[in-house]
Amino acid sequence: MTNPSTESSQGYAADPRNDAVLVYVNGEFFPRNQARVSVFDSGFALGDGIWEGLRLVKGRIISLQAHMDRLFEGAASIALDIGMDRKGVEQALWQTLDRNGMTDGAHMRLMITRGTKKTPNQDPRFVIGGATTVIVAEYKTPKPETRARGLALMTSTFRTSGPDVFDLRLNSHSRLNLIQALIQAINLGADEALMLDPRGFVASCNSTNFFIVRGDDELWTSTGNYSFKGITQANVIRAWQAAGGVVRECDFTLAQVYSAKEAFVTGTLGGVTPVTKIDGRMIGDGRPGPVTERASGLYGQYCEQQT
Repeated sequence: MTNPSTESSQGYAADPRNDAVLVYVNGEFFPRNQARVSVFDSGFALGDGIWEGLRLVKGRIISLQAHMDRLFEGAASIALDIGMDRKGVEQALWQTLDRNGMTDGAHMRLMITRGTKKTPNQDPRFVIGGATTVIVAEYKTPKPETRARGLALMTSTFRTSGPDVFDLRLNSHSRLNLIQALIQAINLGADEALMLDPRGFVASCNSTNFFIVRGDDELWTSTGNYSFKGITQANVIRAWQAAGGVVRECDFTLAQVYSAKEAFVTGTLGGVTPVTKIDGRMIGDGRPGPVTERASGLYGQYCEQQT
């Protein structure tokens, strides 16, 4: 696999403080190079688990309750007993931040699997202990050069799936089809993959939700039937509508993407990240545009209001 591009919506500026972070593993804390789970863990063996990515801004975890809703809904859907109630999970998150002295600019990955198994097979009845819970908190600031340049996307041949095949609104550890899409994009010189749904309409990127700007500065994004249940996506929609803007959650095609005024992606880490090229075509004038900048500003104000 070649790596012609180093940009990513998940990219972040290096921070030496991350070398000393302590990782939460089942109620204990370990230096990052000593944090371990069993090779018989359900998540390692089979991707049997769920996760959340959360962001700390000025002492507040953004949309914490929405993340908890999604986490516990996902756990219920796969009959996973987390072993803690909502308050217990929230307490573990805050404990991790406190142990690391973090008050701002941190990103957390909360990972919960079905736990250690007697043998590495699919059957959940072979679990011999409780759930495995890991929390990694790191200082992460999106790279300014990515925002200045914008991302280049490539439309992947890998499609997103419906809930009858694999429900992407379930934040599962299983992400292989999305990783395949990203590898394909990287090998063709792009930063991220744009993915279509089974009907040929635009769904999302491999790790972020996708928006285009059309008409009188309307934001268009997919219906969500074949893509992630993005919390940042929902917050951007709320912020734009609260400012009097129009958002359409609708089916749209690649032809409509190519002729869009602007495009951007949304995610927990990057917030709003401009997209300036798709399938080798410039979007708009090929530079991050004013509507994307305004959407980013409104989202930032939304986050500030939560603090």
